Amino acid sequence: MGFGVSESFGGPIAMPAFDRLAKDGLRYNRFHTTALCAPTRMALLTGYNHHSNNMGVITEAASTFPGYTGVRPQTITPMAEVLRQNGYNTAQFGKSHEVPPWEISNNGPMDRWPANSGFEKFYGFLGGETNQWSPLIYDGVTLIETPKNPGYHFTTDMTTQAISWVQTQQALQPDKPFFIYYAPGATHAPHHAPKEWIEKYKGKFDQGWDKVREETIARQKKLGIIPENTQLGSKPTDIKDWETLSADEKNYLPDRWKCMPDLLRIRIMRLAD
Repeated sequence: MGFGVSESFGGPIAMPAFDRLAKDGLRYNRFHTTALCAPTRMALLTGYNHHSNNMGVITEAASTFPGYTGVRPQTITPMAEVLRQNGYNTAQFGKSHEVPPWEISNNGPMDRWPANSGFEKFYGFLGGETNQWSPLIYDGVTLIETPKNPGYHFTTDMTTQAISWVQTQQALQPDKPFFIYYAPGATHAPHHAPKEWIEKYKGKFDQGWDKVREETIARQKKLGIIPENTQLGSKPTDIKDWETLSADEKNYLPDRWKCMPDLLRIRIMRLAD
């Protein structure tokens, strides 16, 4: 999810709970990414540079080059473990893309699984993506069956699990601080948004990406999140100006869809079917 997506940061997406937290707390506006999801998460979870974590790329693209092996060194202690050893209860819900794919099995090793990286509770999926209606869920290190609830969606499930965990923690140890890492698989392929959410935003982006960018930066200036003299950066050359697109192109998927590996594209199409 980009910096300017939520209303709290000037974006077009309503996130009322997040907005309440922002209004009562702080808005951090100097977050730096590594330009890739898993390496950014690893840096966030440890406080160390992604290359120090051997996560210069996503785990599936690991190699034997230093800084790119996908295996977090034992010399780096995850933030959750530091907090746990200092009196916190810790939990992770949702996506964990920090485990090397060759270690995702009952045989392990499980040293880099969330349950052995400082999190007393883990409920989520390992790897970059999963079917959000029929996810591959781990509770700790145990693979469990997808709940059979009518209209099931993983984002709702993981949220319910997180709320339940906080309620239990507060009931048993209300004076003990807690740390939750909450990572939905929502804005990632295969983009399994519930139908009611798709309908909710139908037509909201018909003005096109150029106009959305202009509207977002204007709201960010008004909120004081960015300086008044901030200028929009240039778009990648592969992204055309919205007004130059034909009607069919405006209703079609972005160009990057065509650039996906065939296997991934076929997989998503099958899930969509």
